[in-house]
Amino acid sequence: MLMCRDLAEIASDYIDGELNGRQNLSVKMHLMMCKDCRTFIGNLRASSNLLSAHSSGKADEEFLRRIDERVAEALNARKIRGSDSE
Repeated sequence: MLMCRDLAEIASDYIDGELNGRQNLSVKMHLMMCKDCRTFIGNLRASSNLLSAHSSGKADEEFLRRIDERVAEALNARKIRGSDSE
């Protein structure tokens, strides 16, 4: 049975369609049972798509600027929360 840490190691290959049939089936079975890994794969896929659009120049410049701002805000909020727990 595939464990979460195992899935994390091959997640990019799964998204890129580079796994063999057995590995692909193992990932799909794990994702059916693990909400956290489904969320992880969804976020990884969204990030990959966003980076592809960003680097290809296909996305609207204003859209990319807003995304960059929101990412920076989220990172800043995370830093602030992280320093509160120390």
